[in-house]
Formats: sequence, structure tokens, C-alpha cells
Amino acid sequence: MDKNSATGLFLISALLLIYLFFFAPKSEPEKAPAKPAATASTAPAKAATATPAPLDSAAMAQALGNFAAAAQGTAQDVQLANDDLTITFSTKGGQVQAVRINKYKTFFGQPFDLLDKESAKIDTRFRTTDGRTVRFSDLYFQPSAAQSVTEGNRQGQRLTFTAAVAGGQIEQVYTLYNDSYEVGYEMRFAGLGNVIAQEPMTLTFLDRVRQTEQDRAQNRNHTTINHYLANDDPGSLSETSEDPEEIVINEPVKWAAHKHDFFVAGLIAQNQFSTGKFNSNVPAAADSTNKFIKTLSSTLTIPAADVLGGKGQFRYYFGPNSFQILKEVAPGFDRNVYLGWGIFRWMNRFIVIPVFHFLEQFISSYGIIIALLVLLIKLVTWPLTYKTYVSQARMKVLKPELDEIKEKYGDDQAKVQSETMKLYTSMGVSPLAGCIPTLLTLPILFAMFNFFPNSIELRQEAFLWAKDLSSYDVFAKLPFAIPYYGSHISMFTLLMTASTLLMTWQSNQLNTAMQGPMKFYSYLMPLIFLFVLNSFAAGLTWYYFVSNVITFGQQALTRRFVDETKLRAQLEANKVKNKDKKPGGFQARLAEAMKTAQEREAEARKQGPAKSKNK
Repeated sequence: MDKNSATGLFLISALLLIYLFFFAPKSEPEKAPAKPAATASTAPAKAATATPAPLDSAAMAQALGNFAAAAQGTAQDVQLANDDLTITFSTKGGQVQAVRINKYKTFFGQPFDLLDKESAKIDTRFRTTDGRTVRFSDLYFQPSAAQSVTEGNRQGQRLTFTAAVAGGQIEQVYTLYNDSYEVGYEMRFAGLGNVIAQEPMTLTFLDRVRQTEQDRAQNRNHTTINHYLANDDPGSLSETSEDPEEIVINEPVKWAAHKHDFFVAGLIAQNQFSTGKFNSNVPAAADSTNKFIKTLSSTLTIPAADVLGGKGQFRYYFGPNSFQILKEVAPGFDRNVYLGWGIFRWMNRFIVIPVFHFLEQFISSYGIIIALLVLLIKLVTWPLTYKTYVSQARMKVLKPELDEIKEKYGDDQAKVQSETMKLYTSMGVSPLAGCIPTLLTLPILFAMFNFFPNSIELRQEAFLWAKDLSSYDVFAKLPFAIPYYGSHISMFTLLMTASTLLMTWQSNQLNTAMQGPMKFYSYLMPLIFLFVLNSFAAGLTWYYFVSNVITFGQQALTRRFVDETKLRAQLEANKVKNKDKKPGGFQARLAEAMKTAQEREAEARKQGPAKSKNK
């Protein structure tokens, strides 16, 4: 790798750092006790203490009009459950109050409650023809007994909440199928066409997200609201912003989802929502004691005609943020798994994930799966690696000529560069031959940066000393925090850094043209990554360590096939063949740029003495 190649590699590394800072962005998981197979159940929870409405009858009649009759009652909890979910509803409002994902636990070993009474609130409000605003949370609903349902090959349980109001009734119907993270939801307004205003109804979802993963910062920075418009245009709030965020959508929305790092609470319309407004807010950065890491809020409007016309049909999704599951939920819903943008997302979706899941069928250790994934990628990219090594070997063979040019022209850098380009042309060597193969492997590099921190398959999967491959490994805990590094030592990151430094040293031995600042930069970059990657997913740093080890093996094997004596003979033959050949393509443009620079420099030298003479 010559000076130009080294410059290119440095720029690539700088771009990688910019990407990391601005775009970046398992033992078996402990299972919850198994529930009875393939049956959903309805179990009234312990009744809450009777809480009479705080307003007296006259006040309720004034506030709610014809709906005041349903504003008195006792709040009770009712549950629907299957093997995957336990969903708690309250008869006060008749809406989802808490969601437990049965087969997962938090990093701290607690049951995984995606939503609970304290952290979340879902409510719906509508306007009446006499100008009043009524909320479901103002009303008490009567729950039905759970009914078994069968639709096609799907079986499950159905629960209906009913409130008799204004000479008609409001019904909310929930259907939970076996072996599913989806909950069917339908709103019905029967006999209320004359009292409900023809204004959009509003569904609100307030969600105060708790820390459930090891890394509080990653947990927060991977939490956001995603949405998908009816015209197939996806959008989202910023994940990493510390400032309040808001998006107002004044066009139809198909679905909205609150993404909690590795889990999702989403609402999908069978038809569409009229508009949407989405907010997020982060507690003060210094307040690490706050039990909530981010507050999410979605406001969705529902056409009144849909509900009154029997089209108020929706689905909730409460479950893991797994690409394989989400792609079956709704169009675009798999975008809740962030796989990068452009070609990086394409590579993760169609190459990395399929290979990963293929290996998953035969191997239980995810650390071994990652190692095999590296091996497969290295085998596929070996031709590019071989070309890079051959390019380095050619630079090494040309060292005597390059040294002669430097000695002959001394400090005249423009002339040195010009003569160097002539030498490359005559010898048939491209200064970019070592960089281009590296550039072609960058999409894989960036794809992995997005895959490992967002792969729920790695969540709570242990390997060696790492407890969770989706988060950083803690080999040792420091009694103090180091700026930009943290208070823990990640051994996988140390191993990756040490192997990268060794690889850099080995490369510099081959590339004797690497001198001065460029040589310094080549050693500086791995040390920078030591700090940058210390809090990244252990699966990622393990991947790069294994990649370095395999690269050492590839280089040792490649050296057996690269004969420097034969390379020298080939270059000499090229010199005879290209004796009268002029540079072409990139080399011609580079030579022309150097010539122009030389002419400007010569002109500046002439003008210098002339100006001095005039003075």
C-alpha cells in the first residue's frame, strides 16, 4: 500500500468514524414458566378497590350528557393470555392496560412487561353532536365471558367490552389467537349515529419506556416511534436525539409502532388512520436514576364513518422486534428492525439474515455462528483480499525505484509525484489497486454495524465471558469512568484492537513505502476504535476479532502463492511493453492535475523574485 493507498484507507476510516458517531447511529434466554399449550384464557384479575367517579351525578350529566349513565362503576382487571402474551384490560375504559411477553425476561431477570399500568395509557375520545368530548376512560364497560373462536386454521379467544349509552351501545372486541403476538381490535358504535359527531375520533397511546437491557444508553437510543403512510412511505422520530421530537402527519397513516429496542408495541389499521402526531421526550441526561428512559406518545385520528359503518377494525402487535416475525405482520412493519439504509439494508435482509438463520438450525452457540459467518464472508471476499495483498507486494518490489526518485528530486514533491506516476504507468501498476478491493468490502462492514446491535437473536445469548452478545461484554469493571471509554473493559474490543494493531504492523512491514504521518495514522485508527467500540455489541467486536484472525491465516496462505521474484519479472516485462505508453484514465487525470500544480508552483516562484525586485 503506497502513500495514495494509505491516504484512501485513512479517508475510509474517517468516514467509518463519522458513520459510527452520526448514523449508528446468547446461554438460552431464560424462559417464563410455560403456560398450557395452545389455549388462550380469560382470567379476571383481583378487583381493584371500588373507585366511585369523583363527580356527582349532576356534574357527570353536565360533562358527559347522554353518556353519563356509563360513568359510574368499579374498575376491574380482565386478562387474555396465550403462550406468548398476557394482556390485561381494565373495565374502566375497556382498553389495554398492561402487556407481558411471557417468553422473555429483562436483562435483570424480571418478567418482561412491555406495558404496565404505571408506564402506559391507551385511550380514545370522540365528540358528540351536542359539543361534548367523551373519553373511553370516562366510561365503565361490562366484559363478556371469553369465547373460543376459529377463523380458518387459527384458533383463539375473544373478549367483548360493552357500555350501554345514549340509547345504543359501544362495543370493544379483542381477539387473541394462539401462538400469536397480534391482538385483533374492533370498535363498534351501535345505534349512536344521531349522537356521534361526524368528526374524526382520536386514539392516544402514551408510553413511558423502562430500561430493560444492560446498556441504558443503547436501550434509550434504540427506542423510537416508527410509522408507515398509506402511500407506502415509512418515517420515524430520531432515535438518538436528546431533544424533544415531534412529527405531524396530515395524510393517511397505515400503522404506528413504539419500538423499545428489541420489542415493539404497534397499532395497525385495517383501513387507515386519517392523520397522526408522534412525540418523544428524553429525561435529563444526567438523571440516570429515572426509571423511565424515554417517553413516547402517538395520537392517531380515526374517521368516525369507519367506526359507525362497521370498519373500525385494527390490530395490535405486542412482541419481539424480530425481522422474521414482523415481515408477516403488515407491509413495511419489518422496518422496525433497523438494518441500515440503501445497500446495507439490502445486504442484511437478503444475505446476512438468511445465512444467519440457516446456521441457527444446526448450531446452538451464537458465538460459533458468528465465527462461521465471518469464515463464509472471508471465503467469498478472498479474491478481493488476494488482490490487495498482491498490490502491496508490487509496491514492495518497486521500493528501489521509488527510493531513487525521492533521492533524485529531493523536496520537489510535485516532481516526485509526477515521476512516481510515470513509474506506475510503465510498470503497469495502479495506485488504487489496493484500495478498491477494500472499498468493495465496506458494504459488509457497515451492514454488520447495523445487524449485531439490532438482532434480537443475540439478545441475552452468552458466549465465553459475555453475558449478552447484543450488548457490550464486561470482562472487568472499573471503579471510575474514563471519558469516551466508560467504566468497564470489553475484552472482545481489546482483542480486536490488539489484533488490528498487529495486522497494521504486519502490513507496514510489507509496505515499506509507508512512512511519516501515514504510518502514524495507521496505528492511531485502531486505538480510536478501542474507545469507540468499547460499548458496542459484543457480537460485533467478536466478529471483527475473528475476522482479523482469519485474515492472518489468509495472508500466510497467500504468501505461499505470491513469488516476489516472478512479480519483479512481470513488472520488468510490463516496463518494456509500456515503454512508449502514456497514462490513461484515472492516472492520466492525476498526471494532468500534477502537471498543472507544477506549472502554478513554477509561476509562483517566478512572480516571487519579480515582486521583490519591484519593491
